[in-house]
Amino acid sequence: MSKVKQSWLVTGIVLLALILDQVSKVYIKTHFQLGEAREVFSWFHIVFIENDGMAFGIEWFSKFVLTLFRILAVGVLGYYTHLIIHKQQVRTGYLTSVAMVIAGALGNIIDCVFYGKIWGEGDWFYGKVVDMLYFPLIHDAEGNCVFFPAVFNIADSFITVAIFLILIFYRKDFDKSLNTIFPPKEKK
Repeated sequence: MSKVKQSWLVTGIVLLALILDQVSKVYIKTHFQLGEAREVFSWFHIVFIENDGMAFGIEWFSKFVLTLFRILAVGVLGYYTHLIIHKQQVRTGYLTSVAMVIAGALGNIIDCVFYGKIWGEGDWFYGKVVDMLYFPLIHDAEGNCVFFPAVFNIADSFITVAIFLILIFYRKDFDKSLNTIFPPKEKK
């Protein structure tokens, strides 16, 4: 695949993922009450929650620091993607996976940067991330979910799937790309 086609592929994946993510979040914000849940199947529910943290509600840093880190990470990943497209031919699947990580991170950045102000719930850079996908797959005897209790969104899904794809199928591509960008020092 040519460099131009690879660039368009990355752009298309990012735009498609952002549209899916943001449309789903706006729909949930405008059609659900916070905390409202609807069962689609016994193993899949739509649950409207918001969180200040990272994927799956994890909180490690202050909201502002986390948002700045996400923006920096997307900038680095964008530059990395530019380099791997222009310095070598990488497999389409690997490039698609990297684009999915960028798209997922951008989706959550939009929530953090804009949603506080747009929805009147806070200030710039302090918006909450909208989550809605819940898969309570395994329950204990009391009916409590013991396997997969996290509620997440489409952006989180893109990041998670992409990371698994890279770890399972594209580790060599990742190593090769880093060695091309940062060649190992020759031994004397």
